[in-house]
Amino acid sequence: MTIEELIALVPLLVVASISVILMLVVSFVRHHRLISLITLAGFIAAGIMVFQSMGQPAIQITPLIILDDFSRFFIVMTCFASVPAVLLAYDYLRRSEDLKEEYYMLLSLAVLGAVVLAASNHFASFFIGVELLSVSLFAMVGYMVHGEHKRVSTLEASIKYMILSGVSSSFLLFGVALIYLNFGVLTFEGIQQKILNGTLNGYGMMGIAMLLIGVGFKLSWVPFHMWTPDVYEGAPVPVTAFLATISKVIVFALGLRFLHESGALGLFNVQAALAFIGVLSMLVGNGLALMQDNLKRLLAYSSIAHFGYLIIALIAASSASATNKALAMEAVGFYLVAYVVTTWVAFGALSALSQPEHGIEAENLKDYRGLFWQRPWLAAIFSVALLSLAGVPLTAGFIAKFYVFAAGASYTLWFLLGILIISSAIGLYYYLKVIMEMCKPAEDENDFQKAAIPFENKLILLVMTAFVLYLGISPQALIESLNSAIKVLM
Repeated sequence: MTIEELIALVPLLVVASISVILMLVVSFVRHHRLISLITLAGFIAAGIMVFQSMGQPAIQITPLIILDDFSRFFIVMTCFASVPAVLLAYDYLRRSEDLKEEYYMLLSLAVLGAVVLAASNHFASFFIGVELLSVSLFAMVGYMVHGEHKRVSTLEASIKYMILSGVSSSFLLFGVALIYLNFGVLTFEGIQQKILNGTLNGYGMMGIAMLLIGVGFKLSWVPFHMWTPDVYEGAPVPVTAFLATISKVIVFALGLRFLHESGALGLFNVQAALAFIGVLSMLVGNGLALMQDNLKRLLAYSSIAHFGYLIIALIAASSASATNKALAMEAVGFYLVAYVVTTWVAFGALSALSQPEHGIEAENLKDYRGLFWQRPWLAAIFSVALLSLAGVPLTAGFIAKFYVFAAGASYTLWFLLGILIISSAIGLYYYLKVIMEMCKPAEDENDFQKAAIPFENKLILLVMTAFVLYLGISPQALIESLNSAIKVLM
């Protein structure tokens, strides 16, 4: 390894060192605020270092890791999107009776797995990143089962996620084995050369299908979505938010790199399978969300639909036209950023009203009745998040959905766009249902809405809400950053 490669690897080493530093500190003193500050500083430092390297030439560090603008963009997103996971979790854990410091160790390991995934262009690093992310999340999902107020649903969610994640990893590993059997290589670009040479056979197609199934489990695509509502409901709110954002976004970004660099995205069978999954995810996700009175389950089904929308842009990225391909990849990048920020705002509102000290969370729709009259600022923030998820103008969600529509139209995916319009209309209904509930006068006293919200939580919610609105009004800065990132895959 050269000095240049070692310097480029420093941000990843910073993320990797966080958990080690935390374990050493906890060995001598348990101090919740100190541990959270160390974690926060590590994420911000790594994010700033990678951000400063944007625009530099790509560096291949061993055959496993590549640092180009595409991977740098998603590493920066991972590091900065993990900041709310620290800030919102701090108050949440402070009010609980559980051991608090171990959460930050698990979070730092999960972020390390996500960072490794973002920089992977080899199946070995791909699988290591997936497993590091998943194993950390097993414990994070079940973190709140300790203490006096045990929640059976939390332990159930952790076990269910562990089992189905294991199934997903089995598909991924078997798919990698079949691809290696067919092509004899494990690098993404090496597979493309083999496909262009006409060496793709049944083993290779079956391997790609297995990979799609494994990724489908991680992204909650229908029909691989069974774990999502139960795990979202049972996990602590900050963990649910991390699971809904970073965990899914990084897997999707890696899937885009693999499908593009391997050439698999250009295969008709792959496009047909993705289109089928996309239709099911959009319709089933929004249809089941309509029936929910539990907000965490509603947002779970909503996330299924959102990653169904993204399939439209993913298929459009296979276009032979460089202009259309660039548009589709920009759509994917912008949608992922908008989704991450908006989802953090939504779950941040849930976290602010929850009462972990009593083992309960503000997840039922009735808990939000009268919120506009009790806490208008929080209701307004939550409404902005819901309207952005619905794709209403002047929010990041509108630009993101418009981008996806434009990408689909450039590739003439009219059927999928028709499904997008129908399912978006369904989504608008259940998002407005939540807002209407907040506007209704409260029938009785609501303990959730009386809880004190720390200043730092208010600040992070206001900053993220402002960013949602900023992206909806002036998205040009993010689009320019995306242009730099996607050139790598062109």
